Amino acid sequence: MGQSGRSRHQKRARAQAQLRNLEAYAAQPHSFVFTRGRAGRSVQQLSLDVRRVMEPLTATRLQVRKKNSLKDCVAVAGPLGVTHFLILSKTDSSVYLKLMRLPGGPTLTFQINKYTLVRDVISSLRRHRMHEQQFNHPPLLVLNSFGVQGMHIKLMATMFQNLFPSINVHTVNLNTIKRCLLINYNPDSQELDFRHYSIKVVPVGASRGMKKLLQEKFPNMSRLQDISELLATGVALSESEVEPDGEHNITELPQAVAGRGNMQAQQSAVRLTEIGPRMTLQLVKIQEGVGNGNVLFHSFVHKTEAELQAILAAKEEKLRLKAQRQNQQAENLQRKQELREAHKYAKAVGRTLGWRLCKLKPLSLLSSRKKSLAGMKRARARTDGDSDAEDPGAPPEAVGANQNEEDEDDAEYFRQAVGEEPDEDMFPRVGKRRRMGRPPGKKQRGKEQRPGSGRGQGGNWRPPKPKGRFQGVKTKLGPRVRRQATGRPSRT
Repeated sequence: MGQSGRSRHQKRARAQAQLRNLEAYAAQPHSFVFTRGRAGRSVQQLSLDVRRVMEPLTATRLQVRKKNSLKDCVAVAGPLGVTHFLILSKTDSSVYLKLMRLPGGPTLTFQINKYTLVRDVISSLRRHRMHEQQFNHPPLLVLNSFGVQGMHIKLMATMFQNLFPSINVHTVNLNTIKRCLLINYNPDSQELDFRHYSIKVVPVGASRGMKKLLQEKFPNMSRLQDISELLATGVALSESEVEPDGEHNITELPQAVAGRGNMQAQQSAVRLTEIGPRMTLQLVKIQEGVGNGNVLFHSFVHKTEAELQAILAAKEEKLRLKAQRQNQQAENLQRKQELREAHKYAKAVGRTLGWRLCKLKPLSLLSSRKKSLAGMKRARARTDGDSDAEDPGAPPEAVGANQNEEDEDDAEYFRQAVGEEPDEDMFPRVGKRRRMGRPPGKKQRGKEQRPGSGRGQGGNWRPPKPKGRFQGVKTKLGPRVRRQATGRPSRT
C-alpha cells in the first residue's frame, strides 16, 4: 500500500496558505456595533440589525455592560485589531449614531430621523431572499451623490469607504458579492439614505418556461401533454412570477457566476431585493479624536473666532489642572511610601529597645539611617582602589580617631532614638573627652563595681543571654547600646 496522508510539501503549502489568509484577514477593517445608555428595545434591535450588515468583519456576539466605559472598549479593541466603532444611543428627542475611527479619530455624529427594522422590511415584501451564505463575505459598498463640494462630504465618504475592505475589480470573485450596501446623499435635504440589498443574478434572453426550468424549484407539469408546451408558450405560469428586466440591470458577465445559466460572456440581469435595515441619517457634527476632541464641523451651531479661542483656552486650563493633580498624586504616593518604610524600620528598632518604643520617631530614625548608609557608601567609595596593591594599613593615630568618630556617631544616634543621654560607660572615649574638658576642681565619679567581684558572689558570674530579642533584627545600634537597652551590666 502507498503512503497515506499528505506529503511534507503539501503540509507546508497548506500552512503557508493559512498564514497568508490570516494576515489578509487581520489587515481588513473590523468593527464593534453596540449601544450606550438607555437605548430601549427598538434601538437595541436596530443595533443588532446594523451588526448583521457589518458581518463577517464584526463582533457578532459582542456584549457591552452598563459598567463598561468607552475607555474599556478602546482598550479591548487595540489587541483585537478593531478599527471602527458604531455606537447607537437614544435621548428624549431623537436617536443618534456615532461612527468612530480608532485609535485617533475622527468621530462623526449622525441623527437618525427615521429607521425601519429588518423584520418590518421583510414583512412588507411578497418574496424576500435572505440566507446565511450571503453573510460569509462583506457587502459591496455603493456611494451615490457624494461628489458635492465640501470637506465634510468628502470626510463622510472616506469614513464609509474605510468601513469595508477595498475591492480590486480585476481580481475580484463575483461569487463573493452577495449583498449590496447603498448610501445615497441628498444635497437638498442634506440627508443620507441607508439601504441594504440582496443580489441575485439570473440569465436573460430565454422564455418564461425555460427560466422556470432553470430555477431550483421544478414547475408542476401535471396538466401538460408535452414539455414543449411549457418551453414554447409558458402555460400554467402566472404573470407575478415574471420580473421585468431592462437595460438598467442587464449586463454581460466577465466570469461565470453561481446559478443556473449564468455563464461567462453571457447576458444576465442583476436583481436587488431589500433585506433591511433602512435608515435616514443627517450629519450633526464632526469631532477630533474618539468622542472628546475639538469640533471641526457642526450643522446647527456656528461659533466665532473669539468663542473658539475661549474654548481652546478653557481646554488648556483643564489640561494644566489635570497635570497638576497628577503630580500632586505622585508626591502623595511617594510620601506615603516613605512613611510606610519609616514605620517598618521603627518597628524593628522598637523590638530592639523594648519599652522605649513609645519614644521613637519613625521619620527621624529613617533619616538617620539614610544618612548613615550614605556615609558608609562614601567611605566605601574612598577606600576602593587597586585590589592588587598591598594595603599598608592605617597608623594607630588614625585608628584611634576613627574609633572616636564611631563612638560619637553611636552616641548621637542613641540620643535621637531614645531621647536620653547615654551613660558614660557606654562610650568611654566620648566620656573621656568630656572629662578632659571638665573645669578644674570637680571630682570624678568613681567607677561602678562589677557584679561578682564583691563578697558573697561567685567569680564565675555571667550575665543572662537575651531571649531572642535581637535575633533576626539588623540595626545600627552597637553592642553597648543593646546592653543598656536590655539591662545587662557593662564590662568596664
